[in-house]
Amino acid sequence: MIEILNGIVETVAYNGMNGVRIHHNREADDYPIHWHTAMEIIMPFENTYEVTIGSSTLIVEPGDIIIIPPGELHILKAPDTGSRLITMVDYSLLCNLKSMDQLLHTLHPYCLIKSRNGDDLADELSATLKELLLEIESEYFSGTPFREARIYSLLISFFVTIGREAGNLGARFGNFTTNKQHEYVEKFMNVCGYINEHCTEDITVEELAALAGFSKFHFARLFKQFTNSSYYEYLTHKRIEHAEAMLITPDISITEVAMQSGFNSLSTFNRVFKSVKGCTPSEYKGLNRQYIRETSDYEDGSRTPA
Repeated sequence: MIEILNGIVETVAYNGMNGVRIHHNREADDYPIHWHTAMEIIMPFENTYEVTIGSSTLIVEPGDIIIIPPGELHILKAPDTGSRLITMVDYSLLCNLKSMDQLLHTLHPYCLIKSRNGDDLADELSATLKELLLEIESEYFSGTPFREARIYSLLISFFVTIGREAGNLGARFGNFTTNKQHEYVEKFMNVCGYINEHCTEDITVEELAALAGFSKFHFARLFKQFTNSSYYEYLTHKRIEHAEAMLITPDISITEVAMQSGFNSLSTFNRVFKSVKGCTPSEYKGLNRQYIRETSDYEDGSRTPA
């Protein structure tokens, strides 16, 4: 159920609760390509649900959980019958908590948790997350005192469970003692936080290595071990996120977006943006304009929906 769509940008209406929206979706309607600043969590109850993110098309089975992070272009296709639980969360409620923003990066472009994996630990994780979502749903519609606070605490538990179990951060430094693992996790979470805040600036690997207290070669190896991406890939992804938000502003040129997002040339920006998002910045901006123009035509009566 998309209530407010400007271009390809959905604005989530949080009705009655700050930063959280939950509904049972039984519609057979498909939703065109769009993105939003909310974190979307979808769990089908009956029948499957088709989700396309980038070049990946996923069939989400009943009991599966798919998490779509903010800023990801996606398309949703529903079967003729079925139902699913859709939870929208303003991630700013959580990202100020230490390490949560780093967790967000690990979820891109999506996180699919299967309900039946044939692995005891994975199945236990799936069952735990499903139970948390159902408890969040119950609280949301209960009207009981302190339900908002309870829902926030359950959401934190949901993402912490993913961070600890699915991400298994400490195990990424498995050659070290437990204390050393915790120390390294802390160091690299701080580095990721620094990149998030300064992604539009000229950040060097030497600067990041010094921040973590390693040589640049040791840092580069450990950073990839921790995030599953190189420091440059991580930095680039953050710059693209920054650029996406600017591209929906009609009065800013693509050149300005490139320069203000930390890219040193327009050609580099065009190439990197297309490799990450599957379309050029111009196409992305044009897609927004097309939907805005069509929406405007429908509203003033000059056109009618097909």
